[in-house]
Amino acid sequence: MQSDSIEMYPNVFLGEGTVVDPFVILGKPPKGSEAGELPLRIGNGGALRSHTVVYAGATIGDRFQSGHHVLIREGTSIGDDCSVGSNSVVEFNVHIGNRVRLHSNVFVPEHCILGDGCWIGPNAVLTNARYPASPRAKETLEGVKIERGAVVGANATILPGVVIGAGSLIGAGAVVTRNVLPGSVVVGNPGRVVRRVRNLGHEDTGEPIYPREKELRTP
Repeated sequence: MQSDSIEMYPNVFLGEGTVVDPFVILGKPPKGSEAGELPLRIGNGGALRSHTVVYAGATIGDRFQSGHHVLIREGTSIGDDCSVGSNSVVEFNVHIGNRVRLHSNVFVPEHCILGDGCWIGPNAVLTNARYPASPRAKETLEGVKIERGAVVGANATILPGVVIGAGSLIGAGAVVTRNVLPGSVVVGNPGRVVRRVRNLGHEDTGEPIYPREKELRTP
């Protein structure tokens, strides 16, 4: 750790073996808070790459990895064995479970919930404002819920309040406007269910991609 190039505010707790690159900001106070008023806790064995900014009031588990230019806001909790790719933004009051992967350029707004083992592809956008231009926009925010083991493909957009069921697969570029039942495959704009994940097969052999139901990681 090169402390002369890292901006670390008071009340920051770094776990053993966590590596912090130069030009990282840790414990930045959110609006209305003083420096050190809120704690920031980051677990063991992590890696925070250059130009990552993590606000005070966040809690991050063990073996976390960030790409470059990652922003994580206050009130957010992240479990163990998670990674957030370069240029991704996780807004405040987001809950992320264990073993979650966010690829590059992912946007996760406030009040979203990402279950254990879910996977969010590059340039995917979750939304939470049903009426963005309304004076009551902040009062009517509804976060997205991605249940455990679900996969969201590259460039997909998930609308406010939508629940993506466990083990589902959202195709690249899909725009999801309504809830998705567990184990569904959704494609298109607006998104529509085209099959079940358990029925997907490899194009060359026809062998099931998910030969056992438990591989869907559904309850």
